[in-house]
Amino acid sequence: MTSTATEPLAPEPPTAPEPPTAPRTTTAPDQPAPRPVVVLDGLGKTFGSGQSQNTVLEDVDLTLGQGEFVALLGASGCGTSTLLNLIAGLEAPSKGAMEIPSDGVAFMFQDANLFPWLTAQGNVELALELRGVPKAERKTKAEALLALVHLQHAGKKRPHELSGGMRQRVALARSLAQDKHVLLMDEPFAALDAITRDLLHEELTRIWRHTGRTIVFVTHNVREAVRLGQRVLLLSSRPGKVIREWRIDDAQKQPEQAALLADEMTAALRQEISRHV
Repeated sequence: MTSTATEPLAPEPPTAPEPPTAPRTTTAPDQPAPRPVVVLDGLGKTFGSGQSQNTVLEDVDLTLGQGEFVALLGASGCGTSTLLNLIAGLEAPSKGAMEIPSDGVAFMFQDANLFPWLTAQGNVELALELRGVPKAERKTKAEALLALVHLQHAGKKRPHELSGGMRQRVALARSLAQDKHVLLMDEPFAALDAITRDLLHEELTRIWRHTGRTIVFVTHNVREAVRLGQRVLLLSSRPGKVIREWRIDDAQKQPEQAALLADEMTAALRQEISRHV
């Protein structure tokens, strides 16, 4: 694990007091806690200085366990993308400490960002090449990863020949090709239609269970968070911090229970948004 710690850039303006902590939904107490792979302690991020200072994240405490699927939920602009950037090392924290895997993390964005001149298989092989996989092994590994996302017959197609959902599957295979323990996903299905999104929810759940990756999934869709997450964390509006957590077992993902949880999360999200209108 690597660890970083920094001091505040400048004194931060006072923020409104936090609302009382709401009751949490928990899993059975006999489930062992997974081994921590990412630990954030008092993490904060401020952009600018002086009168233009903008605190996006403040006092974020978060532990991600090996093999967990954690969904981050919040209003638009609450700092979820900034939080992923900090974990990925794309931004430096302004204060606090963090521990992340020494080999880094994989990142999947909202847009597939495939290289248009490469085939689907070529895009996956490029990630393997950058990882240092010998040329003789890349074809076989890329084919296996495309098969994992059910695209074994589309390896020779270029991005413009694929549907939006298929392009996102290629992007997922490319992320898995990086072979990191932690996969960060920033609203990867937001631009897809409802039917395609539902199909990819099933695929992602299957792949997560198959690979044992730790996944951090940013979404503004409450039902998506309930369907995918083992834990759902609600971030406050700026400055963002974790203010609510739900733990969800498989029984709670059944339609009736999932609908009740989604309603509860929606009410909490609306309450947080109303505090900052």
